[in-house]
Amino acid sequence: MFLQVRVQGLFLDPITERPILVLRHEEGNRFLPIWIGAPEANAIALRLEGVEVPRPMTHDLMQGMLEKLSAQVSKVLICDLQENTYFAQIVLSANGQEAIVDSRPSDAVALAVRTGAPIFVREEIFDRATKAEEPTNAEEQVQRWLEGLTPEDLGRYEM
Repeated sequence: MFLQVRVQGLFLDPITERPILVLRHEEGNRFLPIWIGAPEANAIALRLEGVEVPRPMTHDLMQGMLEKLSAQVSKVLICDLQENTYFAQIVLSANGQEAIVDSRPSDAVALAVRTGAPIFVREEIFDRATKAEEPTNAEEQVQRWLEGLTPEDLGRYEM
């Protein structure tokens, strides 16, 4: 079963200084942190903050191509977690047909925030993400930091 989520925030990991995308389950208090690349974090943050860029960025280009082909992003699915790597799918619809495209979660979310497509996470991933391999000391520190965040902290988009 898939649960609908929304982008709760973007943060910099205080230990590694890598961006963290935080997704929140719409009807619960479950969070899913996903460490992502800086370019994808920037693409998500620009859209969330309503910043218009003079020339299309990669995800804007993808959105424009889909529009020209009369295709829509129906939804984004965070569908698997293997060896601490998340997998996603972008579900497209065009001319009454559906196509599923393999994607990194960060690219899928960057496209979803541009198109308004809903984002879903397979329910078991929430549980598996918290039971991932034995964390390193740095991962433990980040986990404690994430657990200590308040809803007010998570309402801000900072990079």
